Amino acid sequence: MNCFIFRSSKKHFTYIYLRDGFSFDDLPPDLRHVFGEPQLVTELELSPERRLAKEDVLEVMKNLETQGFHLQLPPHEDVTGLLELPKKEEKPL
Repeated sequence: MNCFIFRSSKKHFTYIYLRDGFSFDDLPPDLRHVFGEPQLVTELELSPERRLAKEDVLEVMKNLETQGFHLQLPPHEDVTGLLELPKKEEKPL
């Protein structure tokens, strides 16, 4: 299955995969608005054997078949420990 991957001009680390023959204009208007101007990153041939860095290839292929696109959102940031103050180093006496 051939697809094109576009980067969002408005949201960092947000990508959309479009099935070959599916146009950005075919996306829901709200999604187009939030995504911004699409910037082509690459064209890929997907298969169940292909590995993707951030996404499950089978889920991507299923979404491409059923809706014509797959939206890849930024990874969740780990906020663990963000509110903890750094410990001061104790100086020897």
